[in-house]
Amino acid sequence: MTDLGLPEDIEACLFDLDGVVTNTAVVHSAAWKEMFDAFLRERDGESFAPFTAADYDTYVDGRPRDDGVRTFLRSRGIELPEGGPDDPPAAATVHGLGNRKNELLLTKIRTDGVEPYDSTLRYLRAVRAHGLRTAIVSSSANCRDVLRSIDAEDLFDARIDGVVAAERGLPGKPAPDTFLAAARELGVRPARAAVFEDALAGMDAGRAGRFGYVVGVDRVGQTDALYAHGADRVVGDLSELGGDA
Repeated sequence: MTDLGLPEDIEACLFDLDGVVTNTAVVHSAAWKEMFDAFLRERDGESFAPFTAADYDTYVDGRPRDDGVRTFLRSRGIELPEGGPDDPPAAATVHGLGNRKNELLLTKIRTDGVEPYDSTLRYLRAVRAHGLRTAIVSSSANCRDVLRSIDAEDLFDARIDGVVAAERGLPGKPAPDTFLAAARELGVRPARAAVFEDALAGMDAGRAGRFGYVVGVDRVGQTDALYAHGADRVVGDLSELGGDA
């Protein structure tokens, strides 16, 4: 292992955004809960079963927004019309609920701001100083704006986010396609790339893509689940890997 905590043959590092580079995972979770609880309360009355942290981890975290809506609703036996990307947030459609969640998320970000994990930024700089290439791989359509808000856009050689995935027709995590696209952008074979993720869907994507090393970042106490979904190593913070993070 190198002093970055990675196998010697790793040439590139592929980082998720929310929960790995920034602390916005908790904001996403809160926005999903507010949106789904309001929808379920309106549908089922005050006896509704609330959206839980386990629901977020299992059905939503790491997935593209509309896939998260579909997957959670399916877990509750609920079917809604798909609608379209321009559906208003009040629409009772898959896209409408997704847009409602995004509206809540942007309000929370504007109110509370976005903070990076400083240890991740230090690790990124160490990775690049060692000559490894880097990419950000996120299901978020707001990825570029978030990176610019924390002055971190120049720490990545490639960006595959929700906007790019939609343009290219790439399925989101747990499919490996967005990570594979990032590796291609960097000119690196998957076996020579490391994936850094906090979501179970991201672990599944790393395993499915046969990446050389998959690092799970456990911010919420799900170490066993991250290993079960394919992590080679789980850390609470990237400072544990070395590289003077």
